[in-house]
Amino acid sequence: MIVCPNCQHKELPGALFCSECGAQLIGAADASTQNFFRISTDRFKDQGNVKLPDIPVLPSLVDTVYSLYIMDVGQILPLVGRDEFTIGRAAEGQPIMPDIDLTPFRAYENGVSRLHISMKITPQEIFAMDLGSVNGTRLNSQKMSPNQPYQLKHGDVISMGKLRVQLMVRR
Repeated sequence: MIVCPNCQHKELPGALFCSECGAQLIGAADASTQNFFRISTDRFKDQGNVKLPDIPVLPSLVDTVYSLYIMDVGQILPLVGRDEFTIGRAAEGQPIMPDIDLTPFRAYENGVSRLHISMKITPQEIFAMDLGSVNGTRLNSQKMSPNQPYQLKHGDVISMGKLRVQLMVRR
């Protein structure tokens, strides 16, 4: 059993969030948010009609398979280091932190919830799931039902409130 550090509620092994208070149940070493990097989009351009700007490359990220392109600002966020991510915005004084914090991209103003979506990466595919966000999530302009996984493919656009990100896949 996993014991919630916030309210002491017991959860089954593998749970990511406390069903009682919503706190993350991962260890303190895993609780950091992911850093943002700019990487080249050249390797994605041959996979359909996805139009992306040229962005300088960081050599350490050349082997990134999945990345999120923040469409309004041209920033690319590599999905590395884990096989499951929570995506949302940080809020001062809140115990719940997303793995990928969209606060620098005006997440609050665009209607992104603190824990808006989760993304799960398997060896051959990637899934997104709305975590019951207040303003909802759309996949290619179609509303996603909360707590239902949706399989993603290269070029898919995910709208969290008004903030749009595009999935980039390199195989």
